[in-house]
Amino acid sequence: MLSPLEADSLSILPGIRHGFFTRQGGTSRGIYASLNCGAGSKDNAVSVIENRSRVAQHLGSFGDDVQTIYQTHSAEAHVVDRLVPRDELPKGDALVTKTRGLVIGILTADCAPVLFADADAGVVGAAHAGWRGALGGILEATVAAMEGIGADRSRIFAALGPSIGPKSYEVGPEFVAAFEAADAGNARFFTIPKGRKTPHFDLPGYVMHRLGRLGLRRSEQQSPCTYENESMFYSFRRATHRNEPDYGRQISAIVVA
Repeated sequence: MLSPLEADSLSILPGIRHGFFTRQGGTSRGIYASLNCGAGSKDNAVSVIENRSRVAQHLGSFGDDVQTIYQTHSAEAHVVDRLVPRDELPKGDALVTKTRGLVIGILTADCAPVLFADADAGVVGAAHAGWRGALGGILEATVAAMEGIGADRSRIFAALGPSIGPKSYEVGPEFVAAFEAADAGNARFFTIPKGRKTPHFDLPGYVMHRLGRLGLRRSEQQSPCTYENESMFYSFRRATHRNEPDYGRQISAIVVA
């Protein structure tokens, strides 16, 4: 049974359904157990298709899949109005739609998923905010794309889902330099924990900061650490530290019902 995390602010919006889905409730096995929705993984394709279908059905989709995107850690947002075949996926890191019953989503395994909704306009969005995308403007691009099809940012609710937390996100000095070059104030999102020599990055804090500058109706954070909660979430960094051959991806999705 699927039991996604939900944001309070999005849950009360009429005509909007959403979920930050965990790794629980699917059919995949081994390192992918169990709700792996990443078609780009090396998991059994039949299992991935079934997992994504379960997510779509849970949210009341008119189809048997979630419309996702070929993620590139960019600031590109695309408007979609139908299910696109997987070999024709647009490249970018956010999708927006006003098509009822079309579930849109993004895949993560440490990066930050952000879901958006303007219930009055019937417009929703889903953004994949890794550090490159967040720094480059993917959140701003998502809101702009929503406004392009009738949304008003003063009515938009946004929710940040599960991502890697600052305790687990160790980075190098060049990483810090890139953020400080963009804005000296970004230094506050980096700390060096006691007993450590290298900085750690607060990705959720930075994403919430960027959302806070957009003039939205409300931004909410529902972001337990993906690295620390193995039973609930996949984590690219955790898999890398263990020298595992691959990793699963959880999905965060939203729909105008």
